Amino acid sequence: MLSLRSAALALCVTLFVAIIGCNKKEPSESSGPPPTAVVDPTTAGSITGKVKLEGEPPVFRPIDMSAEPTCVKANSGPVIPPIVAVGRDHALANVVVYIKSGLGRYRFDTPKEAAVLDQKGCMYVPRVLAVMVNQPLAFKNTDPTTHNIHPMPRINHAWNRSLEAGEEPYVTSFSHPELAIPVACNIHPWMRAFLFVFAHPYFAVTPKTGDFELKNVPPGTYTVEAWQERFGAQDATVTIGPNESKSISFTFKSAESR
Repeated sequence: MLSLRSAALALCVTLFVAIIGCNKKEPSESSGPPPTAVVDPTTAGSITGKVKLEGEPPVFRPIDMSAEPTCVKANSGPVIPPIVAVGRDHALANVVVYIKSGLGRYRFDTPKEAAVLDQKGCMYVPRVLAVMVNQPLAFKNTDPTTHNIHPMPRINHAWNRSLEAGEEPYVTSFSHPELAIPVACNIHPWMRAFLFVFAHPYFAVTPKTGDFELKNVPPGTYTVEAWQERFGAQDATVTIGPNESKSISFTFKSAESR
């Protein structure tokens, strides 16, 4: 009799647990945080500016490519590593300017057009490239020799791949935001580039004019950062009102100016 009662009790417990389990609902999208906002273009503004170098730029030795005659032939003269690229009036190129904080919860479309990192003259071109998360990124090889593409991320998946002369571009993407990912070529150790992966479109890489523009920025207060390979990073705070355009500038100092 005791065993029958124990079995009945066990059955009741099992049914109770099953009922509780059936009534338990999985979290739905409606129970979570609200959908991310979309930037209203009728109220958006912009952030513009210029990046300069104070003092004389450092002098770098020409790259020794003698171990690879193909690379020597691909260049008309000595190649200076573009670690510090300066234009007229000490304008500074290859500086990544981006919104570092203050954006909040906005949703942004991922560009469908692929960004391109070429291997030309046995150098990575451009030296610094910025893309959005999951944006296609095409690695090209326009040289008549084999190159090796070796990104070294800390957050994203690391990989290492050879790309022969005449081979179709290798297209991939990065799924997580990450700053200053070094890209090397194991065959030609002087080849170097840096990749930036952002979750938003508010970034720019300065040309030799040193100019930048961040468009369609929603009203708010932001920390804007400028990153340079040799001189590090600088921050600035800027507040944008509806339809307002603000201008900020960054000045990096070389060793000669200190």
